[in-house]
Parts: sequence; structure tokens; C-alpha cells
Amino acid sequence: MTTFIRYCFITEMFDQLAGIVRQYQLYFYPDDNSIEMHDNKNKKIFLKRVVNNEVTFKDLYLGSDINVYSRKLKIVEYGDAFTKKVFEENRSSTYAMIKPDAYMNIGKIIDLIINEGKFTISKLKMVKFRQEDAQEFYAEHKGKPFYDGLVNFMSSDLIVGMELISKDAVKAWRDFIGPTNTETAKKSAPRSLRALFGTDGTKNAVHGSDSLQSASRELNFVFGKLRPLAALNNCSCLVIKPHAIQDAGKIIDIVLQEGFEISCMEMFYLDKTKAEEFFEVYKGVLPEYAGIIDHVTTGPIIVMEIRQENVVPALRALCGPHDPEIARALRPNTLRAYFGKDRVKNAVHCTDLPEDGILEVQYFFELLQEK
Repeated sequence: MTTFIRYCFITEMFDQLAGIVRQYQLYFYPDDNSIEMHDNKNKKIFLKRVVNNEVTFKDLYLGSDINVYSRKLKIVEYGDAFTKKVFEENRSSTYAMIKPDAYMNIGKIIDLIINEGKFTISKLKMVKFRQEDAQEFYAEHKGKPFYDGLVNFMSSDLIVGMELISKDAVKAWRDFIGPTNTETAKKSAPRSLRALFGTDGTKNAVHGSDSLQSASRELNFVFGKLRPLAALNNCSCLVIKPHAIQDAGKIIDIVLQEGFEISCMEMFYLDKTKAEEFFEVYKGVLPEYAGIIDHVTTGPIIVMEIRQENVVPALRALCGPHDPEIARALRPNTLRAYFGKDRVKNAVHCTDLPEDGILEVQYFFELLQEK
């Protein structure tokens, strides 16, 4: 087999049984989408070269969590100078934020980010800034006339923080969102996010880092310091599965337009152990249980706490029958009818029983936050 290009990454995997972190070199061959893994410590091949269509070029960047045959690996460093050069040029990251004024447009904005902007969302978290958080985040503007108003506005309600990956990500994202002032954006960049969803210079829907240094600081602040806080009452759990991440914005928008409240949201990468913990109740009940475990460990999922009166049956009705074929026949206006493919890739998981709503939300927004 002739190979022209090979990328090399240093990855880490937590060995649950041994309780230690193991390090591997991961080789990716883009000509046929094959991978190979070497055990650095024991100096031997861990996985012979094999085609694996679940790991693609867009999944590879520093900090990325990838799943290889249900093993969760984190890319921690480039393995050689060639890989570093290629990926620093083509797969850089930036911080993006949906501001409080754009809450009802979260889904529309995420859909445009993924499907029009062609950005990869590698991290996502819905949080609420305390006033001191907003003061620290915008510390560079302290003393400016708009500072106090900005701090008060940004701490007034929920925001959605994201890490976006693309070529020249900082510039690409700032071009995509448009000028700071909404009126200027409407004139000079009418298709930009601020033109479409902003109101003025402060309530302009979205934020974007202005440099790689700012992006690093802001990403570390939001994803290293801030924790999502679930309400844990009148709630249900909604999980967007890996195959439907491309349609995550559309799903979120439907949920909001149907009158549900999204009070907490985060992107997770599950390994097999965590997936089995969460879906344990379906073991021996659903014949496709093993397939579900395999699928939800292939890529990111987005988990939401959904709130409303009588929320569990109401959300189940919106999701539709477990089997998308049945959903399309009997409940064509449901999430699984729109976005599901089969009984494993059925777009979303939602809480089945009212008494399980809080427990499922707690699993992600309390238990996994502590691990």
C-alpha cells in the first residue's frame, strides 16, 4: 500500500482498570482514512493499521477527544513537525459566545455555525456569568464608558460558550459574525450573525476573540473555571446523538420554538464506561442496546436540561417514537421523524419516566462534573 501523507499525534487514554493514564502515538493516513496506534511505553504496535471511518481529518486537533473502538483518546500534542505545521495552519481554534439577548436564536446561530460557516464545534457549554465573572472576562475594557453596562448585561442571563475549529479560526469567526455595531453590520455584512440577530453595539448576539492569545485566555476561563448549573426541577434530559450533531442547531431551535426552556447544556464525549452507566436501564430491554453504546461513543453528544410543566411526557411527544420509521409514519412532525435514521441512530434520547428526569440531568451536570 502506497502512502503519501501520514499525520502523527500523541494521545492519552485513561485505563479504568489500572487507574493510570496511558500514552499512545496515533497515526492517521488521510488517503484511505486509516489509523494505527503505537504504545510508547512498551515500544510496540497497539493497533495495526486499519480503515476507521469514525475518525476523520476534522476530528483531529489539539485537545480533541476521539473514540477508537470505544476507547476514548485525548490528543495532547503533535507527534512530529510536519503534523504540527499542517494542523496549526488548518485546524486552529477560537472562542465564540452566544450572548443573553440571543437566547431564543441559539439553535439558529449554531445551525449557521456548523452548516454555513463550516466550523467544527469542539466544546460547548451553557453557563451564567456572575457579575464578578463578567468583570474578569471583560477586564481589558475596565474604565471605558460602556464597561458597567456590558458587565451588567452579560451577567443578566445564560450564555453559550463554544470552542470553534477551522482554518485561521480567529479571523474566520470574526468575519462570520461581522462588525461589533449591529447597524454597521447590517450595512456592510448583511449576512453576518450580528446583522441577522443583533440589536445594537452591546446586544449584538455573539462575541468572538480578537486574537489567538485572547482566544486561549477566554477558552481557559469559560471551560476551565465556569460550571453549568442545572435547575433540577420540572426537568427532563435531552441528548443529541453523534450522528445528529450536524443538525443540532435545528433540533435546539425546534425545542425552543415549541415553548420548552433549555436551562443547562453542554457537549460531552462519552467513553464506553460512562455510556453504559447512563444507558444501563436499557440493558436487556432494547435489542439494539449494544449498538447504542457503540454509537454514542463515536463522537460528541450535546446534553440539555429541558424544563416545562409536565415536561417529561411533553418532551417525549416532541421526540416521537423510538423507531424513526414508525415516527415518520405515525408522528411525522417529531424530532426522530425529521432527524432519525434507525433505532440506534434515532437522533435523540429523552427521559422516559417523570421520576428519572432529575436523575438523568444529575448524571451529566453533577456526577460527570466531578470526574
